[in-house]
Amino acid sequence: MKRSELFFSFLLVPVDFLMIVLAGISAYYIRYADFFQQLRPVIFDLDFNGYIKIVLLIALLWLIIFAFAGLYNIRSARKLVKETYRVVLACSTGLMLIVILIFIRRELFDSRFIVLAGWILAIIYISFARSLIRLIQRVLFKYGIGVHRVILVGNSKTTDNLIHEFASQKNSGFKVVRRLRDFSIETAQELADFLKTKEIDEVIQGDPNLTKAEVLRLYDFADEYHLTFKYAADLLGAKVLKTEVAEVAGIPIVEVKKTPLDGWGRIVKRIADVIGSLILIIITSPIMIFAALVIKLDSHGPILFSERDDGSPLYRVGQGGKLFRYFKFRSMLPHTDSLRYNELADKDSRQDGPMVKIKNDPRVTRVGKFIRRWSIDELAELFLVLFGKMSLVGPRPHLPEEVAKYEHHHKKVLTIKPGMTGLAQISGRSDLTFEEEVKLDNYYIENWSILLDLAILIRTPIAVIKGRKAE
Repeated sequence: MKRSELFFSFLLVPVDFLMIVLAGISAYYIRYADFFQQLRPVIFDLDFNGYIKIVLLIALLWLIIFAFAGLYNIRSARKLVKETYRVVLACSTGLMLIVILIFIRRELFDSRFIVLAGWILAIIYISFARSLIRLIQRVLFKYGIGVHRVILVGNSKTTDNLIHEFASQKNSGFKVVRRLRDFSIETAQELADFLKTKEIDEVIQGDPNLTKAEVLRLYDFADEYHLTFKYAADLLGAKVLKTEVAEVAGIPIVEVKKTPLDGWGRIVKRIADVIGSLILIIITSPIMIFAALVIKLDSHGPILFSERDDGSPLYRVGQGGKLFRYFKFRSMLPHTDSLRYNELADKDSRQDGPMVKIKNDPRVTRVGKFIRRWSIDELAELFLVLFGKMSLVGPRPHLPEEVAKYEHHHKKVLTIKPGMTGLAQISGRSDLTFEEEVKLDNYYIENWSILLDLAILIRTPIAVIKGRKAE
């Protein structure tokens, strides 16, 4: 463990304590501020000296809650969204502690505003302070302070991606000192000689296809030379299984869970979809109205793309392989959809799977190019989310003729509702092969959480702005 990691992890404790106290003091002075008293006069007497003693005690108790919430785990890299979520969860638990104290000793707090304001301010202050510490830590990474010096072992695309990521992202906290294509006995001896002159912190197995003998040799080598051993679970090749064990007649029976979206997960996701789609419809309604107008002015035809060339309804394949009526803002000339299977078939840029994508598509209108570039054509899908046919996050909905060409292992993406955005969309959009998309979607299905949905939704606008291929 790097000393800088230990220092910053320790630093979080006094910083959190100070932020909690500062939130309590801020809430107190806001309540007694003249502008607030004009709105709601103070009808109680809360002595500041007595109040600050209570705040200090509560701050100490909150630190214990923070520790149980995992906010002081020593890690070199912390996901901002996940950490903020834990801060909100821990502060909310701390709020419940205050409510219990108020219930037991009513004279402690006479102002509900101070309690609620302190809770909100604590979340804001703590999140800001932790973000600032993260920023300082990342700046130091650029100067080589606290950086993990690693040996990467593997001859796979995953290893190449890790090398590129560490090299391009100077604030990642990792620096590749050497790469080994395999880990034979001869390679192990070479690395042992290399360690005599170079300081290394850890080894990372970046190739899941190393032989069992090589993996065991690498693990033993790291253990012998006191190096941290890590391995990259190949996101595009690993299967992640969720299991649940029940005892029947004294025999443990293991059930393989397809997705955490069974049961309560499905309920929570649907509630989030309804609320999220309503909010986004309201926010984006001016954009959708403008898009409808310019589509109509730019070319003849309907505003929405909802029918095939023969006039039959447009369907996409949803959860469980069931068809649903689909629509989005029209970006192509009318009655040109089927051309991609005929006249334009030779321009298909997606020969790796069942999907058809036309490079430099001549069917796309002037307005269509713009709304596709900024994914405005897909905003109409918000209504499909509201109606329950789609979800905000999930695998992309495909056409029946595309799904008909699925191989057996592709069909797992039909386990859940299709989504407007997903892990594949924020990881490369059309830059990915079909197999890569499917495996990312499978990873999402097996590892779903409301926090993962939130992270994907936050990263979606960034992916759109970056402007990867969106054919």
